[in-house]
Amino acid sequence: MSARTIRGRVAVVGVGESTYYKHGRSPDPEFVLALKAILAAARDAGLDAKEIDGFASFSNDRNTGVRLANALGVHELRWSSMQWGGGGGGASGAVQQAAAAVAAGFADTVVVHRSLAQGQFGRYGSSMPRKAMDSLRVPYGMSTPAAVYASRMTRFFAETGVNPDVQRAVSLASYHHAQNNPRAVMHGRPLDEATYDQSRWIVEPWRLFDLCQENDGAAALIVTSAERAKDLTPTPSYIIAAAQGGGIRSGGFIENVYDGPNYATSDYTEVARRLWGMSGLTPADVDVVQSYENFTGAVVLSLIEHGFCSPEDADEILSFENLIAPSGALPLNTSGGNLAEAYIHGLGSHIEAVRQLRGESPNQVPGAKVSLASSGPMVTPASTVLFGVEEVL
Repeated sequence: MSARTIRGRVAVVGVGESTYYKHGRSPDPEFVLALKAILAAARDAGLDAKEIDGFASFSNDRNTGVRLANALGVHELRWSSMQWGGGGGGASGAVQQAAAAVAAGFADTVVVHRSLAQGQFGRYGSSMPRKAMDSLRVPYGMSTPAAVYASRMTRFFAETGVNPDVQRAVSLASYHHAQNNPRAVMHGRPLDEATYDQSRWIVEPWRLFDLCQENDGAAALIVTSAERAKDLTPTPSYIIAAAQGGGIRSGGFIENVYDGPNYATSDYTEVARRLWGMSGLTPADVDVVQSYENFTGAVVLSLIEHGFCSPEDADEILSFENLIAPSGALPLNTSGGNLAEAYIHGLGSHIEAVRQLRGESPNQVPGAKVSLASSGPMVTPASTVLFGVEEVL
């Protein structure tokens, strides 16, 4: 275990969220959604929101720390940060930034937040060129994230021999868990194998139910010092380790089409190595996993690169029976995740990781002591955070 570690120095003491909506359906603007989630997290922690002194978010969140601090009436703003790049890969990175700020003494109470209101600002996953390199993609139909990343997944299946049907298990598990979660947008809308198999292709190897939702809503969690956490809640969720980044040339999409070493990956190989090195734990110690699903295939890559399975045994381990709580050996996305709970850019999965350790999940894993939340596979920087109860420290 690394001597330089965040292990057990900070903890999550409050989680909160707004109502989750289908995209464009929120009656509230994005800023109001953010405030609702933050206030809910403060209530959950037993804190006055005015005691918050730091804000952290990701992926160009429009709701800046200064504006939120003014609206909440915080006594003093001491920290405001944004995780660069990576889209949903920044969720765990924002938690990491909050943890670092508290551990270093730059702030005492930092809220990690993300808010989306697509009726106000437009569809998040709409097709449009955004970079000069898109001139090499768009003429060939690669105008959406799904089209761009699908080629990486196809390469992986071709190189490893993993059966693409493992993606079905990921989707079915998420929808299964959503049926027990009244907050989930897909609550009351179960998915079976036949419906999955008959759904339309979006871009091979992904069908409709392999892709995340587009939603309106907000999520927030509050990080403070381990010492203070014990005074606020009987069940602090300690941050055991966090890591972000990518390997060599992991962000060079066009170059990697031909010979980039990270092309057929989810960009977690080096990130996971550092996570386990800091934590002193192994994948066998993790009781429940919340893996960001932009696409089901990316979850498969993420689980392999974090060490929960290998290409050789993925077909066996990544079965529906293994991925569901409470009985599965590898319970996955137990709130429904981005696929079936709501797409709040992945931060909702961190709330579920905390709830599992508190024993408050709608699909509780008995005796869960360690939970992992990973963010944004196939993007750079990708990031991951590992939570644990006090017994694990």
